[in-house]
Amino acid sequence: MRSACAGRDLVSRRILEPSGADAAAAAAAAAARTDMMVYPDPQWTCSATAPMVQLYDDVGYRVNVVEALQEFWQMKQARGADLRNGALVIYESVPSNAQPYVCYVTLPGGSCFGSFQNCPTKAEARRSAAKIALMNSVFNEHPSRRISDDFIEKAVAEARNSFKGDPEEADNPNTGIGAFRFMLESNKGRTMLEFQELMTVFQLLHWNGSLKAMRERQCSRQEVVAHYSNRALDDDMRSQMALDWIAREQECAGSLRRELNQAERELESARLAGRELRFPKEKKDILILAHTQVNVS
Repeated sequence: MRSACAGRDLVSRRILEPSGADAAAAAAAAAARTDMMVYPDPQWTCSATAPMVQLYDDVGYRVNVVEALQEFWQMKQARGADLRNGALVIYESVPSNAQPYVCYVTLPGGSCFGSFQNCPTKAEARRSAAKIALMNSVFNEHPSRRISDDFIEKAVAEARNSFKGDPEEADNPNTGIGAFRFMLESNKGRTMLEFQELMTVFQLLHWNGSLKAMRERQCSRQEVVAHYSNRALDDDMRSQMALDWIAREQECAGSLRRELNQAERELESARLAGRELRFPKEKKDILILAHTQVNVS
């Protein structure tokens, strides 16, 4: 269960959408690689974190990583960091009656990490999640992780290189690449960890098909980005997306279970690799909500 946070009371309610979208759909297509873009460095995968993990070893802790992580973000807030939801670090333990136990931690700004070790206790799972989150938080302070003009050019170039469609479309400022640049420029000065929640929102909107629907209604990318930049990734948004997946299940029986199985595999693989987890975890949570409601009805 979650600490320092009320449980999610998910209610199926429609959220207000802007009156459309443009090719911002492909912005999230580029954003679908954001965890790789944010954490491209191989030294931050699980297998290579051993030297740093030893600093927080399980015998005679030299550092209380849970306290250190919370103090790190409180210090950032005290120094003027723009943390919209405060400096609170939120832990969520996966219900289980047997080991290995799993715990997730969500940082201010929206990034999420999970325990990446084989944890025999719930407390150890929390420490494991805090370890990887603290290492990424410290690494995130490097100037290369702050959104600057140079960073934007490199990120957009990477997105363009990975674009699977028509190269001319990738260069069109009205396509998703242009929307991606627009989002980055709107968040100049922030770090990528602090930018994560907005990126996750657009990844989910792309995955869920919402951006495609808004594009068909011929809404501009500025309208879409402006609207969702001011929207939290909250229970209303999750409930809306769950309703969409319930509708898909009614049209094609079994599609929900297949998508949920894939999401669970993606989340488990990313967690064990020590990667950022917000997008795959949100996908799984939304699909579980939809699956629960289908079973109840």
